[in-house]
Amino acid sequence: MSCDGAEAFMTLSLRQCGTTISVKTQVAPHQKFSLSSSLIREFKKKFSRSLFAVTSTLFFLLLSPAYAGGTSGPFLVAKSAISAPAGFSGLCSKYTWLCASTAKARMSDGALLRLATAVNTKVNRQTRAIADRVQYGREEHWALPTARGGDCEDFALLKKKTLIEHGVSSTNLLIATVLDRRLQSHAVLVLRTSNGDFVLDNLNKDIRPWKRTGYTFLKLQNPEALGTWHAVLAGGIITERPTASK
Repeated sequence: MSCDGAEAFMTLSLRQCGTTISVKTQVAPHQKFSLSSSLIREFKKKFSRSLFAVTSTLFFLLLSPAYAGGTSGPFLVAKSAISAPAGFSGLCSKYTWLCASTAKARMSDGALLRLATAVNTKVNRQTRAIADRVQYGREEHWALPTARGGDCEDFALLKKKTLIEHGVSSTNLLIATVLDRRLQSHAVLVLRTSNGDFVLDNLNKDIRPWKRTGYTFLKLQNPEALGTWHAVLAGGIITERPTASK
């Protein structure tokens, strides 16, 4: 459905491992935010079998200034402020490096990607994957990996800490929550370079541009205030296509 020139709203609400994501935005002309009906059906079907539950989904396939453009480029684009993931609460006090801005060492994008690849590989090899409910007896406990290991958020935290120790600016290392290719709850570390955003993932040894992951990006740390988060809603099952001008 589309509403050319009409005022309307799009609301997307998801339940992500105990955290509700809800975004409401006003419509504007010349851009269409679209999800095919088949993707919506698959989205709901897979959510019912995963850690996610769709609490309410209302897609009006509308034109919106907040969601117009930007997500097809090399950088993830913030759409609006949003609450932090449940497990993130209190981490800025526990790990001061996580939300503090740090100076950046002089490093070319090539050198930065080589360093990030080495860190990604090392952490993935040396850290055992273990679910929060197994290790802590509850969901969504974000922490650095223990001797037993950690889950996806814990991998991302350790990679961020290690790269900061190697001179990478904390504002270029942003944790993101996503839906993976199976529409399962997941978290990754986004490395922001001058050429675009690249993803460090505990499920993949390669560092890839965000668009090549096949993931649906939901939330991203705000690089200007690392203790806060932005809605992204890009990639994966979400597509944007322009509406032809009249």
